[in-house]
Amino acid sequence: MSPAVPARALLSIGEVLAQLRPEFPDVSISKIRFLESEGLVEPARTPSGYRKFSHDDIARLRYVLGAQRDQYLPLRVIKEHLEAIDRGLAPPQPPGGPAQLPRPVTVAGVDGEPPARSFGAEAADLRLSRDELAEATGIERELLDQLEGFGLLRPRSSREGTPYFDADALAVAQIVAAMAAYGLEPRHLRGFRNAADRETSLVEQVVAPLLRQRSPDARARAQEVAREMAALSVRLHTALVRAAMRSLVGP
Repeated sequence: MSPAVPARALLSIGEVLAQLRPEFPDVSISKIRFLESEGLVEPARTPSGYRKFSHDDIARLRYVLGAQRDQYLPLRVIKEHLEAIDRGLAPPQPPGGPAQLPRPVTVAGVDGEPPARSFGAEAADLRLSRDELAEATGIERELLDQLEGFGLLRPRSSREGTPYFDADALAVAQIVAAMAAYGLEPRHLRGFRNAADRETSLVEQVVAPLLRQRSPDARARAQEVAREMAALSVRLHTALVRAAMRSLVGP
């Protein structure tokens, strides 16, 4: 079991996924659960049963995934290496370099507004069921019901008609979970949904003429304009909120 650490240092499985995916694009929640079932990582559990990972847990997962991808080691051998490392021993050095746990990597916050390219279609690559979304964010099913009821979460549908939640839904749920710590409930956040819909309508008015042309070049230009306008709308929102906060609490 991972050693006890302050709760604020623990990450949900969704946050772990976000840290690992830049280096291991194929990793999934199911993969992390499988590695746990094989005894390669032992995250802590909340009273509700949600997994909580320490930075040491993330380092172990990086080691396992790297050994599988780069050295083609079976899990049995990787587990033996981890056990040796846990005992303070140096595991055998396989071809490709020494086997050692990497230093934990944390993701620093980005100072400034998101660039236009961050409003692309990458969110569709992640598909979570409702239960997976609940576990990834550590929020209760009742709160998920409220998020859907107030329009803050909107599941998508696969070609087969199966509902799923993408990376945008995961981000929304994580942010709402953080805001809930300040006593805010989904019903208090409807204004954000309404504002986002109004801003999207403005973007739609601008790109609609391009979309009506139905040519590949016009569609590509529409996508570019939509991303640029989305980034500008976020910058405007941030600037307005920043100014309002200074009026409220001072510089």
